[in-house]
Amino acid sequence: MNKSRPDDAAAARVETFGEIVGHRFADPTHLSDALTHRSAIDRKQLATRLPFANERLEFLGDRVLSLALVDMLLARFPDESEGELARRLSTLASAETLELVARRIGLGEHLIMGESEAGTGGREKAAILSDACEALIGALYRDGGMDVARAFVEARWRPLVEGAIRPPRDPKTELQEWAQGRGLPLPTYRETGRSGPHHAPIFTIEVSVTGLPTVGATGASKREAERDAAAALLGKIR
Repeated sequence: MNKSRPDDAAAARVETFGEIVGHRFADPTHLSDALTHRSAIDRKQLATRLPFANERLEFLGDRVLSLALVDMLLARFPDESEGELARRLSTLASAETLELVARRIGLGEHLIMGESEAGTGGREKAAILSDACEALIGALYRDGGMDVARAFVEARWRPLVEGAIRPPRDPKTELQEWAQGRGLPLPTYRETGRSGPHHAPIFTIEVSVTGLPTVGATGASKREAERDAAAALLGKIR
């Protein structure tokens, strides 16, 4: 039996994943674009009409996800303030939550990517999974409109919304309040390193508070690294 060409394998992934998602795509290229990592384009392993792979759909999906989640939060927590709802939204729309959802639906195994990226564990990388999950939401919106995208978000995020009794607290805000409560200067954050490819950098950030040891953390964005550094320092003083 002849082995499938890369485009045949990609088409099979798209068809299979469409069934998993539960939406029959009127235009399958929407889903194939969402599943296509930049490495597949760079290595010319897949012909596509989008030179930026799934990045444009990721940009769209980020906005669609936020809108769908805000609707859910307003209905579920009618007595909460804007600030409390914002903290919930920040957590539910975070890269960590997107990665969790992506793993639950087996998104990684259906991604279309270059051999080198796949060979170095690309299908398991947190940043790739979270970005692809946003792109998938964007693809659902482009293909079926807001109702289709909202149905996907509600099905996958509702257990997370229902499971959070209290609004989460952002580690950076909590650390800032801890310092202010003791009359200390505000925490300072400093970028101490950057690694990885240009399109997927990894940042190293250190946080300092007067009288406490400096703590560092890494993340796929400065914001993520700062948050993790703050959480690590809070863990030392609690």
